Parts: sequence; structure tokens; C-alpha cells
Amino acid sequence: MSNLEITMEAYLTFCQDQKRLDRKTMKAYRIDLKQFSEQIMVTEILEITPNILENFITSLHQKYQPKTVKRKIASLKAFFHYLEFKEIIDKNPFNKIQIKFREPVILPKTIPLSTVENFLSIIYRERKQANTDYQKRNALRDIAAMELLFATGMRISELCSLGKDDIRFEDGTVLIYGKGSKERRIQIGNHDVLQILKEYKQEYQKEIENCQHFFANQTGRSLSDQAVRRLINKYTSLAAIDLHITPHMFRHTFATSLLEADVDIRYIQEMLGHSSITVTEIYTHVAVSKQRDILVTKHPRKNFHL
Repeated sequence: MSNLEITMEAYLTFCQDQKRLDRKTMKAYRIDLKQFSEQIMVTEILEITPNILENFITSLHQKYQPKTVKRKIASLKAFFHYLEFKEIIDKNPFNKIQIKFREPVILPKTIPLSTVENFLSIIYRERKQANTDYQKRNALRDIAAMELLFATGMRISELCSLGKDDIRFEDGTVLIYGKGSKERRIQIGNHDVLQILKEYKQEYQKEIENCQHFFANQTGRSLSDQAVRRLINKYTSLAAIDLHITPHMFRHTFATSLLEADVDIRYIQEMLGHSSITVTEIYTHVAVSKQRDILVTKHPRKNFHL
């Protein structure tokens, strides 16, 4: 291994053991740093110049969308900050370059509420019409997972990582472990959702104990991201919904619906687990129906008599 590669490995160990970064962040850091070391054709850290960094960043812009480029640059900046901190380098080459590019605003994709209702209705119908206990149990679990996803706006990773006791039925709350190991507790506000979650837990008690996760499959293993995506595709097809629905769209729909119902954006920020209000503010761009209502009823033009 080269001097650069050895130092990168030491840095990744530092990120894991000292900074306690989560698995997904560690994976992204490793991919980004490996790509950098393989492309620049330099083996010694002290040989890395601002010009080399600028050329590498230019190549990133040619291959990736701005959001991905921004993440990869952030990974590199964190690495060079570590090199400074450990006094491996005297001067950070990033200090000599200016990085400015406009990241386009990509509005979150939401699901029409009538479509959400149709989607959930199909799963309830499948459970009711199931011919075998296996099919009934599968549908029960699918209902519980989808209802909770929409009821709380949690991420799919948070749903799949829920512990066996993270839902407190005595007060109707769910404990969620978000990005950066941040905890938040959300109220499950709908009685029917709580009832289906109780029913699911009673039915799947053995499997839940076996895997120590709240959501399990019938073999006793925890439910995976891929399994959730497959079940969404399955019921979207059964409901003849002409829309590609992803798990994250339930989160977007949750947030946008609350905003349109006049919920304070800071409450929504807390429920979504966003560390910055600027992240949550993206939903102000998609609250179209609320905007329409305001402009139809409040705009002074309606009082003109021409």
C-alpha cells in the first residue's frame, strides 16, 4: 500500500472508532477516498497540490450530479482536515482553491393523498381475501410497516432498524434512531394505526424476539430495505397505480401534508429529525394546495369590481 492509502485507512479507522460515524457514512467515505486515490495517480500525501484537487473536482462534475459532487468534495475536505489536525501536512491544499457551484433545487416528489389511501386499501383487501395463513400474516406485516411509515414520516432505514421495544403502546409513541445516532420520539396519532401495530406484534412475537427488530419476516429475520421496496412495488402494481412510489415519498408526503395543514415548520423539522431548518424548508416549495387556497381566498384581487 502507498503512503496515501495507509493514511486513508488510518483516517477511516479514526472515523469509525473516534467519531463513531454510522455504517452508511463510513461506506460513502471509503468509496469517495478510494476513487480519489485511484484517479490522481499520486502515492505521497505531500505531493497533492491544489491543481491536482481542482482537476479531480472538474472530473467529478463531468461524471456526477451536483449533489453527488458536493458529497464527494465534503468527504475529501474532511480527510484533509484530519491531515491538518494530525499535523501530517503543514498546509491544506483546499485552502488554496475556491469551490462554488449552484446545486439545483430538486423538489421532493409526493404521493397524492387519494393514491396513498388507495395503496393502503389494497393491502387491507389482500389481507381480507388471503387464502392461506402465510398470506394473511404477510399482509398484516405489510400493513403495519406501511401505516407506520406514513404515520411518522420516518426514513426506510429507521423503519427497518426499529428495535423490538421501540414502540411504546402505553403512550402510543415510537423511538426512532436517526442519522448520526440521534434519537427522537414521535407520537403515533391515529388509533387505527396503533391497533394494527399491536395486532402485528402479537402475531409476530416469536419472529420479533428471534431477530430483536420490530419488523421481521416469517423466517425470523429482520425486514430489509429491499423487502420494503419490493412490497411497495407489489401493492402499487395490484392497485394499478401509475406512479413509481419509493419509501422516501411517504416521508415527503407526510411533511408536505402537515405543512399544508398549517403545522409550524419547526415541529415538522423535529418530527423528521432534521438537524437544520434549511433542510425542512424544501417542503415550503411543494405546499401547492395551501398556496392555492391562500391566493384564492386572501389575494385582494378577488374584491375588485371591474
